[in-house]
Amino acid sequence: MTRRRWIADEVTGDTAALVGEHAAHLARVLRAEVGQEFDIATGEEVRRGTITTISYDRIEFALDTKPYHGRRPKPKPFDAPEITLALAIFKFDRMEWAIEKCTEIGVARIVPVIARRSDAHLVAAAVKRQERWRRIVRQATEQSRRSVPPEVAAPVKLKDLAAPGVLPAGALTRVVLAEALAESEEDTRLGDILESQPTEVALAVGPEGGWAGEELAWFRETGWVAASLGGTILRAETAAIVATALALDALR
Repeated sequence: MTRRRWIADEVTGDTAALVGEHAAHLARVLRAEVGQEFDIATGEEVRRGTITTISYDRIEFALDTKPYHGRRPKPKPFDAPEITLALAIFKFDRMEWAIEKCTEIGVARIVPVIARRSDAHLVAAAVKRQERWRRIVRQATEQSRRSVPPEVAAPVKLKDLAAPGVLPAGALTRVVLAEALAESEEDTRLGDILESQPTEVALAVGPEGGWAGEELAWFRETGWVAASLGGTILRAETAAIVATALALDALR
């Protein structure tokens, strides 16, 4: 049976620990017991861990001395594809569902973007929501047996996507998903752009109602390529998940 994976809060030598709510979930909800074994992600590797002590705010593990790689060697780490999702802020329940699922699929980082059509009250609440989003990606990372959770950046204004440090440096294919394309772009689909198999991709997905005209103009002026996902109009959360899955498949 496949062992559940946890991301350690603390690692010292051959000992790891979960603390706070992280430990409480394993202790209270999953009724963990001393002697149980789990896979423990320590940041650089995954090791088999055996529970040695349990309390509702701290669980400690004794780690095997050798990293655990599963039954079959993997030629390429699961977390290797570098996909950045620039996701416009929209209704939190749907946005957080997209964040969770894109994490499970394998996105590397998520940048919440304040778009023209983002509701003002959601924008105001987004900064305080960042810690919740980080908890969501951590739980989804453990659920999907990834080793490292994606980075969740602080919300930025659209034009700040061009600021140093917001997107990865170096060669990067930037694609903005748009429902309304210019006549010269009508046949441009995400899959066609990704046929070149770039090493890193940034995807920009707009809010409900899509990107405003001046926002699409800004994307084009700053080197982004506009693309569609086909003839149907998708909800923002659906577009984010589909685009991420297509991009990851192209990179692997």
